[in-house]
Amino acid sequence: MNSSLSSSDTPADPVAAVTHADPYPFYETLRAGPPLAWNEKLRLWVASRAEVIEPLLLAHGALRVRPAAEPVPRAIAGSPAGEVFGHLVRMNDGPAHAAHKPALQRALAGLDLGAAHSAALQVAQQVPEEQSLSDTLFAMPIQAVAHMLGFGPEALPQVDLWMRDFVACLSPLSTEAQLQRASSAADALMTRFELLLAAGTPPRNGTLLAAVLAESAADASRSRALLANLVGLLSQTCDATAGLLGNSVAALVRGPRLREAARTRDGLHAIVQETARHDPSVQNTRRFAAEAVTIAGVPLAAGDAVLLVLASANRDPAFNADPDRFTLVRAQRRMLGFGHGVHACPGQALACTLAAAGLEALLARGLDFDALRKRGWYYRPSANARIPVFD
Repeated sequence: MNSSLSSSDTPADPVAAVTHADPYPFYETLRAGPPLAWNEKLRLWVASRAEVIEPLLLAHGALRVRPAAEPVPRAIAGSPAGEVFGHLVRMNDGPAHAAHKPALQRALAGLDLGAAHSAALQVAQQVPEEQSLSDTLFAMPIQAVAHMLGFGPEALPQVDLWMRDFVACLSPLSTEAQLQRASSAADALMTRFELLLAAGTPPRNGTLLAAVLAESAADASRSRALLANLVGLLSQTCDATAGLLGNSVAALVRGPRLREAARTRDGLHAIVQETARHDPSVQNTRRFAAEAVTIAGVPLAAGDAVLLVLASANRDPAFNADPDRFTLVRAQRRMLGFGHGVHACPGQALACTLAAAGLEALLARGLDFDALRKRGWYYRPSANARIPVFD
């Protein structure tokens, strides 16, 4: 079934829309409704307009990234996966966030993106061609970041597998067996990072690992929190960058006119950046009221959840002109898929670089666009990530 290219049904709700063939007409109907709408099925408030979502992402005092009563999901609390989750700066507010986020921001901001592209391309070229395209979407960016974090070539496939197991702990859709594998992977990754840092050999100059260590306080360089956030750098690469790479491939399948631009590195980056706006891999995020607060004229009680439909905001005509058109050159491309404000993703430029390098490697292998169009694709089950499955 070619579910990616045509579908007449309408998503049941904003979460079901994430993996729908074309959620964007549904998002348009959401934007035409109230600025903050209650969804009885999901038991949360839904924000779909850019003018509402942008200030919500900045409201880090009243709105938190996790419920106050459940900083770590109950399903993994007390497990190795729960320990890693509890340290991740993107899952924390307040002191825990402030203690480590600046070092990660400075390290990522200082990366030489040209060198990162070349390194990622070299790693991507080593991913076996017999591996399925859908698995390759994950392997290329994960292994590239693992390389940047100091792992040798022989370790990259195993780190890739561990990370794909670990991210199950971030999804509410995971089974008990998946959560157990996620904890085993978390334990293995923490141990490997601990050994990597204890090896006594300074990390390679110019690597992401060297940059993170240089920006971290001396007493934090071997802390469990730092180790967990190194795992976090890999986990943020996993679904989000696999989806960005996959959705860029889908854009090339849908738009033959884009393929000429894909012949140059600048063109590849333009395709990836517009894909991140037009069909983002992260479709939504959640915020939780830490106290009673009024949002867009609607009173929220402490503990209320708000679903921020980032992909809808990207297509808001008040946010981007002619938003439904895939345009490589935009005077002002605005997007919220990488967050905004205190929880903005500091790895946005690196993510786009990794996806562009992966796309370059895939094109060099000779992607058969006609075959991909005929076979079609669907999307991996997820509550927020849009990742195509081509096989």
